[in-house]
Amino acid sequence: MPFVETQNLRIHYVLDGPASAPVLMFSNSLGTTLAMWENQASVFQGKFRVLRYDTRGHANSSVPSAPCSVEQLGQDVVSLLDALGLEKVHFCGLSIGGMIGMWLGSNAPSRLLSLTLSNTAAKIGTTEMWNTRIETVRKSGMKSIAPGVMERWFTPDFRAKRPAAVAEMQEIVEATSPEGYVACCAAVRDFDFRERLQMIRVPALIISGAHDPATTPSDGRFLSERIANSRYCELNAAHLSNIEDREQFNSALSNFLV
Repeated sequence: MPFVETQNLRIHYVLDGPASAPVLMFSNSLGTTLAMWENQASVFQGKFRVLRYDTRGHANSSVPSAPCSVEQLGQDVVSLLDALGLEKVHFCGLSIGGMIGMWLGSNAPSRLLSLTLSNTAAKIGTTEMWNTRIETVRKSGMKSIAPGVMERWFTPDFRAKRPAAVAEMQEIVEATSPEGYVACCAAVRDFDFRERLQMIRVPALIISGAHDPATTPSDGRFLSERIANSRYCELNAAHLSNIEDREQFNSALSNFLV
């Protein structure tokens, strides 16, 4: 199992594909692991060198002892790229992964070939909402929120047709470290990039889910309207559009990366 040790942080990653190919990097959503990108990895690793990693606080990466920020999570990406000797990547992040992408687009554009922001927003939820979730997890653990998370992540139709896929994702959420989850909840809670989006100049693809209650299509259009060199795509999915509408997700990403 490959790791990078940096600044007292252990980052678990997987790097597959031709060594000479351009790198396509995926960043997971809150409460998941690099496994959420399995389908994309298998599709894209013939043409790209695919890099996936577990965000700090998740799965096999280190769990922080205090709340973290999106800036720290973005610096983790830069540190990982430095350790692997990777100068530039196509970056694709979903939800909190998209927030990390926004930070990179503004603060480390020289490390990016392109930026895909999926099912994300410049500001997600309210302080009160996140504080309530943090307290719930602290008191009752991850299993107390996992069923509700599945309802937000997938449409009723998908949950009925693909119960095994939903159950797999629920197990991943339930297995997430409560301390790591809470630390990253704080990062999402405190992130507000609405006034900084115009600083992003790299080519960008914005993907929204038509039925996403957490990061709505209006959130996605807000990003696209303020990021100069961007295009917008809306899929028939809720929050995890790369899983629920994976074929169209892969097609949109492939066409963007041409």
